[in-house]
Amino acid sequence: MKFTLLSGLVAQALSVSAGSILWDGRFNDLTSATDLSKWSWSSQVGPYQYYIHGPSEVTSYVNLSPSFKNPADSGSSQGAKITLDKTAFWNGQTMRRTELIPQTTAAINKGKVFYHFSLMRKDTNAPALTREHQIAFFESHFTELKSGWQSGAAGTSDPLLRWCIGGQTKWSVNWDADVWHNVAYEIDFDANTVGFWHSTGSDALTQVIAPQAAGTSSNGADWHVGVLELPRDGYADATEDFYFSGVYIESGSITTSVAGPGSSSSNPGTPSAPSSSSAVPVKPSTSSASVAPVKPSTSSTSSSTTVAAVTSSAAPVKPSTSSASSSTTVAAVTSASAAPAVTTSKAGTKTCTRKSSAAPAATTSAGSCTAARYAQCGGKGFSGCTACASPYKCNKVNDWYSQCY
Repeated sequence: MKFTLLSGLVAQALSVSAGSILWDGRFNDLTSATDLSKWSWSSQVGPYQYYIHGPSEVTSYVNLSPSFKNPADSGSSQGAKITLDKTAFWNGQTMRRTELIPQTTAAINKGKVFYHFSLMRKDTNAPALTREHQIAFFESHFTELKSGWQSGAAGTSDPLLRWCIGGQTKWSVNWDADVWHNVAYEIDFDANTVGFWHSTGSDALTQVIAPQAAGTSSNGADWHVGVLELPRDGYADATEDFYFSGVYIESGSITTSVAGPGSSSSNPGTPSAPSSSSAVPVKPSTSSASVAPVKPSTSSTSSSTTVAAVTSSAAPVKPSTSSASSSTTVAAVTSASAAPAVTTSKAGTKTCTRKSSAAPAATTSAGSCTAARYAQCGGKGFSGCTACASPYKCNKVNDWYSQCY
């Protein structure tokens, strides 16, 4: 009996904390969502970068509470409710989005790592079934969750929650209310593969999709914890809530218990102040699933390509060239934020560092100014520069976005 008890305790310990936490985003370090506003480009503190949101107060878009977490997630003191409301338009874009980015210098984009989170919705302020939502995605969209009607698909609505590689659905389930979906992306940045672990409620994670080839492009500052919703003509903007719990990244063996590793009082790799050495080297993907930086997929089966003016330190990223590519978000620097400077080492590795200077200022007339490479140059509701700096041309990606390349 003693042996059985001891064996059970050992097994429980191994399942609860199997790996090593690289970054802890479980909101344990935040007293309230207003703590997110302490972060800025000049004061990079806390577990998250907070800049992709609408113009209202932080509590319009993010709120924290113990009632927002998975009850089985004992490693978290609270969860987050991430909201899209009628004001949730960032940086003049036509898509609604509220997203958090890990603030860390840890090697979350190297080797084999596991990106953990749990996701839930309610019937109140439910995500629309008639519009595409991109959830917990990377800048190049090599893997992500999606919900709602997928751009370019037949019909008008879709009840599924999907896991995708390069826009191709690899797993799906009806997204019912009040069901916690526990997820881990198993990403091997060296092997260029992604696998999928999943469970519901308090059940332990199991690998439901073995690792598959993917263009695992990340600079360590481009995982979006939150949601981006693509616009769709004829469908009004309604308030939508997404609940997140148990957000962390680990290396080593995967933690399968939803209880998660023991609560941490600090976030490994999170600086208390900005540092010029905080840039994370970008590992260019060597997978055949990558293309030239930021060039949208030309696949005949691709869905609409969305370009986000992300003012993070991300270098231009490589979208997947899967036969059914997803809408792709790429970095476009605006004059309101620092432009990323890309340097190349002898080995050919790109490193992004934030510059204190803003991007080249445009004149007030859209017809007399030029947009830089990879910048937006057109689309519905766009009022900026429509001509591209030589030798680049303005290419239409979709009705909502044109880009210089």
